[in-house]
Amino acid sequence: MREVLTFTIDPADAKDFDDALSFAEQEDGTLQVGVHIADVTHYVKPGSQVDNEAYERGTSTYLVDRVLPMLPEELCNDLCSLRPHEDKLCMSVIFSMKPDATVLKHKLCRTVIRSDARLNYDQAQSIIVESQKVPAGTPINVESPVAHAILLLNEMALRMRAARLAKGALAVEQDEMRFILDETGHPREIYFEHPNEAHHLIEEFMLLANRTVAEAVGSRPFVYRVHDKPNEEKLADLADFKHRMGDKALPSVVEMLTIRAMSKAVYSTKNIGHYGLRFDYYTHFTSPIRRYPDMIVHRLVSKYILTGKGDTWPQEVLENMCVHLSDMEQLAQQAERDSIKHFQALWMQDHMGEELDGHISGVTEFGLFVQLDESRCEGLVHVAKICPGDYMMLDEKNYRLIAAESGTTFTLGDAVRVKVVRADAEKNQIDFELVESR
Repeated sequence: MREVLTFTIDPADAKDFDDALSFAEQEDGTLQVGVHIADVTHYVKPGSQVDNEAYERGTSTYLVDRVLPMLPEELCNDLCSLRPHEDKLCMSVIFSMKPDATVLKHKLCRTVIRSDARLNYDQAQSIIVESQKVPAGTPINVESPVAHAILLLNEMALRMRAARLAKGALAVEQDEMRFILDETGHPREIYFEHPNEAHHLIEEFMLLANRTVAEAVGSRPFVYRVHDKPNEEKLADLADFKHRMGDKALPSVVEMLTIRAMSKAVYSTKNIGHYGLRFDYYTHFTSPIRRYPDMIVHRLVSKYILTGKGDTWPQEVLENMCVHLSDMEQLAQQAERDSIKHFQALWMQDHMGEELDGHISGVTEFGLFVQLDESRCEGLVHVAKICPGDYMMLDEKNYRLIAAESGTTFTLGDAVRVKVVRADAEKNQIDFELVESR
């Protein structure tokens, strides 16, 4: 695969590149699209010290100011990373596709690739945006082969995404909060990244590869990524809330409530499908540098498909591994959330005493959580500070607090103005006082 046009698209600050796309137009009008994933298991052997430590960690953890990698940096950033102009070993899924994104056939194989270019998401998005400025029907002159490939792949990704959503797949996308730190590690700026078409391009082809691998395994013991059906009662409450609020329902609040109603996706040998994606078969295959389940999947694919050997771990052993890896994923996600809260508190220490606008983002018996409009930092207005001297009653089903005597109501999504009164970076806590409710 060294001679086939190949490139990576990752965040600008990424150091480990574990997936690449290749693209070639065939004489019969079909397209050859390759999803190439770093062959980590070529270097990490089962039972080795590196493998045992990676299993214990389960995943890389991405904190605001550092990354706690699952694997040693020599593997993450050097041997396995699909850096441009270097021969790299991969586990690949090669698709033969029509331009309308119909998959005609596929092949799972080991490959050696040589990436021609490393792009970040902004660079890929700029190629897409520039092409959209051209009037419809006008031929697009794209000199760069990479740019030409990105435009055609993006059209296919748009079709695949539309087909998923038409089947009822969820499309809950939240902005990612990012911090710029000064030389002392103190936050000096907060900004947000929102998924764009370049993100969706990579996402759709990774989803296609993950689903294809899960389907190819058949009925043999395997590690699936499963997502159970949501809590019906919570969905009903959400529908009622959206109906009552109408146009006043903030999209961010609706997204948050939708996520809360969902079950958590986990790893399991018992395939129940993936509700959120609307896939009957799904696994994690595309990120073995940062997720241990993907390494297991690579080993099983090698045994079942590439070598034809049927031996594997007993299903009970695999299931125990799935439980451990699901637990480690939850721990890593909690650590990442705590890291964000810590730096939010550090940020708010520079804004003590200020009055700021926000919206109610959470309603509990002990108070209101308020997310600030500009920085999106979240803090608590304690129940005793809401209507002093009045008894506050929680209406959990309708996401609101009601003052017993005055009848004043505070509902999820209400606009409020608060004053910053406390920011404790050691406890990751921010406290507000209510100044005004609108």
